Amino acid sequence: MILHMRLMTSWMRVLHNSLYRSTKNSKLNRYSLKKILFRRKIGTRMKQVTEKLDAVAAERSKFHLRDMVVDKSIEFAASRDNGSILNAFRVVYGREEDAEEIVDILVNQVNDNEEITILPVIGAGGLGKTTLVRLVYNDQRVVEHFDKMIWVCVSDNFDLTTLLKAMIEFAAESAATDLANLDTLQHRLREFLNPKKYLLVLDDVWNENQAKWSELKNVLACGSTGSSIIVTTRLKEVADIMGTLPAHHLSRLSDEQCWMLLKERAFGQEKEEYPNLEAIGKQIVNKCGGVPVAKVLGGLLRFKREETEWIKVKESEIWELPENRILPALRLSYHHLPLALRQCFAYCAVFPRESRIEKGELIFMWMAHGYISPKGALEMEDVGNNICDELVLRSLLQYDSRDADEKTLIMHNLVRDLAQSIMENKIPGVQVQRANVGSASDHSKIREVNLGKKFIAFLKGNQSEMDMSFILNNFFRLRILDASRTRINELSSA
Repeated sequence: MILHMRLMTSWMRVLHNSLYRSTKNSKLNRYSLKKILFRRKIGTRMKQVTEKLDAVAAERSKFHLRDMVVDKSIEFAASRDNGSILNAFRVVYGREEDAEEIVDILVNQVNDNEEITILPVIGAGGLGKTTLVRLVYNDQRVVEHFDKMIWVCVSDNFDLTTLLKAMIEFAAESAATDLANLDTLQHRLREFLNPKKYLLVLDDVWNENQAKWSELKNVLACGSTGSSIIVTTRLKEVADIMGTLPAHHLSRLSDEQCWMLLKERAFGQEKEEYPNLEAIGKQIVNKCGGVPVAKVLGGLLRFKREETEWIKVKESEIWELPENRILPALRLSYHHLPLALRQCFAYCAVFPRESRIEKGELIFMWMAHGYISPKGALEMEDVGNNICDELVLRSLLQYDSRDADEKTLIMHNLVRDLAQSIMENKIPGVQVQRANVGSASDHSKIREVNLGKKFIAFLKGNQSEMDMSFILNNFFRLRILDASRTRINELSSA
């Protein structure tokens, strides 16, 4: 069985690559056949691609695959529930006592500490660590207690220069483009923090390197008495390295609290009671294991009012997958997406954690990769806009609450983990791990390059120097070339 799955995966990878190759050659045909000198060359290429596809199709019989007619229609919701927008002031179920405890520590217990206080908040992914700290951060008692408040998402990039720049930009509410070296960054941050009582949140920390933390801590050793840092992490090692106080361990939610989350998302402000669905819903949240992914499941059930639909979710075999108890619940939302939305959702894995995703830019990227197409009277941009709204309704994407125009999207870290697992495991030949351009075994597999941010996809990785001519001459399947925020004004005629 394992050998069979490996052979099928290999076959899917060959098919995937062959289809990309055929797409590229069709474009060469369209634009180059007018030049007689290229006719023979292109004809030969197309013949090779056709033969390759025929060979791949012939191998299909080994896996007993057959043609099927699949309904690819998308039913978009007529309106969007504002509850899908991330909002720090919404009701947070099951974290009231945790929030009160942390507020008391910050405002009362460590107020006279001359040394900086560091409180780690530790818990498994998806338990709501960030939501809890946001609740504390926006508490009026905390806001009035501190002179300066800064929030930085760290993720897996614990680089001193990057973190200092992020703190300065948050404090100054403007870009720190004029700060070029580490010494300047250190002095500028101290100007913001001295002699103020500050609160700094370092969200989603993964760094276990004591030396790196010591470097940052030395810079932060300023401010007045009572200055504090809150660190959220999944790792006990991080809490042990950074904390000056015992870590606050976040417990799982009760089934009743999970049910309240699911109920709010599934029924919204609807007043009609559904006792039959409530019984099934409570059985569903039992499977959540106290993790607040019930919100995502509620989005999945948002427009479903038939018992059979709820029972189908409850009895899904996805719950039995040999993974942790969080991703199966999230993966369930993915499997209930219309087919046309799945690639669009999985593509979001290319954005780094905590990214603010420009909606228009995301839609253009989907278009470039061929994930969306016109539908009836709707242009591609309109279809992409509808897909964004649908993913928001299902709680897989969220509109940034700081953007009243709803042009910016964000993605929960756990949902991004789901998208990444799908990208790596469900789409053969596509990888999301970081890799240097020079180490990629086949440059022709690279389909996206961002010169400003210095990354490539797919494969995805970082590269300190990217030469335009090298990219254009070697990345044969390139679909997106983003040269914004660079000094490149025109392409060479060569």
